[in-house]
Amino acid sequence: MSESSLPESEGVQEAEMTFFEHLKELRGRILKALAGVVIGAVVCFLFINPIVEVILLTPAKVSHIKLQNLKPFGQVFLYFQVSLIGGIILSLPNLFYQFWKFISPALRRNERKYIVTIALYSTLSFFMGIVFAYYIMLPMTLSFAGQFGSPTIENQFAIDEYMEIIISVMLAAGVVFELPMVSFFLSKIGILTPAFMRKYRRHAIVVIMLLAAVLTPGTDPVSQLILAVPLFVLYEISIFVSKFSVKKA
Repeated sequence: MSESSLPESEGVQEAEMTFFEHLKELRGRILKALAGVVIGAVVCFLFINPIVEVILLTPAKVSHIKLQNLKPFGQVFLYFQVSLIGGIILSLPNLFYQFWKFISPALRRNERKYIVTIALYSTLSFFMGIVFAYYIMLPMTLSFAGQFGSPTIENQFAIDEYMEIIISVMLAAGVVFELPMVSFFLSKIGILTPAFMRKYRRHAIVVIMLLAAVLTPGTDPVSQLILAVPLFVLYEISIFVSKFSVKKA
């Protein structure tokens, strides 16, 4: 065996894993991901009052929306829910890292060194989606919901339904902002091509409208439209990312 062929054979052996080895690897990655979520949830619970008052309730204050708690232990469960979701968001770098490390056998050896970079970019994309939802989608959505209807009817939101809107819109925006990264990975492994995405652009518009309707709470057309526009922009960006990824490969 020549020295030039040795690294390639080692890469093949490294990539080859049995079914049970994959399960063991998956279990280890899941445990590490859950450990990160637990640590993040504990940290969020320690700062739960600023998170709720300063971050989550500010959109209601800006939109002049009155909130009320209708359940005896509503705020108790709410605080635990916020801590858990905050823990997931806070541990996103670890979650993305564990995910990309699990699928790293599908990548070439020279591509695996970019795992940390890909995890950071995935986290950045998710946070960009959250920021977009918080500063653009939520103010318009809550203003529409709070001001719509007869002036003789006072709009008051139950705190659990309000939090459902806030959290679901931010998480949905974070997920859809991952579209370029998904396009990058699928193009790297040869499943997706820019020609395919351009060919089915019209079909993608229909899917985007349906996806916006599913990801946004209720039947609010304003939030659906606000989410659909950046989704289409992200789709166009994903075509460019796919083209770049295919050329580089």
